[in-house]
Amino acid sequence: MKLFIYHTPELTPTDEVPECAIAVDVLRATTTMATVLAAGGEAVQVFSDLDQLLALSEKWPGEKRLRAGERGGSKVPGFDLGNSPLDCTPELVQGRRLFISTTNGTRALQKIQNAKIVLAAAFVNRAAVVQHLLEKQPETVWIVGSGWEGSFSLEDTACAGAIAHSVVQQSKLSQDELAGNDEVVSAIALYSQWQDNLLGLLHLASHGKRLLRLNCDQDLKYCSQTDILDVLPIQQEPGVLIGKK
Repeated sequence: MKLFIYHTPELTPTDEVPECAIAVDVLRATTTMATVLAAGGEAVQVFSDLDQLLALSEKWPGEKRLRAGERGGSKVPGFDLGNSPLDCTPELVQGRRLFISTTNGTRALQKIQNAKIVLAAAFVNRAAVVQHLLEKQPETVWIVGSGWEGSFSLEDTACAGAIAHSVVQQSKLSQDELAGNDEVVSAIALYSQWQDNLLGLLHLASHGKRLLRLNCDQDLKYCSQTDILDVLPIQQEPGVLIGKK
């Protein structure tokens, strides 16, 4: 297994497709997706375009769908939800499909949707993702951070490092054998420094500060928790993820 980390979707190679690709958007899209699927959501369907989301979701019965739209950290007017995982209670999401479009995370998933295996990861479901990698042993794995509008984000890189760190700990691979690029080594170092204070890291991150200004401090607390959801969001068809438990 060779692991490659890319800080943003724009940095991924254009002439290659990995066997396995993992999208990470800790604040908050992939955390929300894992939460919805763990709480009994039927599926999560991702869109970069809000109009396309509205048009496609119209074909679903109202009681079987939820529309989540977020831009700049705030809920899009007229949508059922923004991008807060705390709103995704079992009572609300059970048996329903979440149609979601966010500023960064949904773009990352669309960028990697042609890989043989496509997963969504966050701190909350890190262990489930690592277990899948250890079981399937894909030859090449890309972990793609969502970043913020094309730039590096601390929290996504730390989460990528958390995945890589755990793979090293639980496999017979050394860090040197696992790392396909320098970003893997730096991400593991970042996670190792902050693993006991991930909430502190989220408070330092530029997007964390943006969410704090929007009074989303409880979201940051939730998103900083590690291995609390035993769910694997895995792509069933392009742009549609289901939860494997």
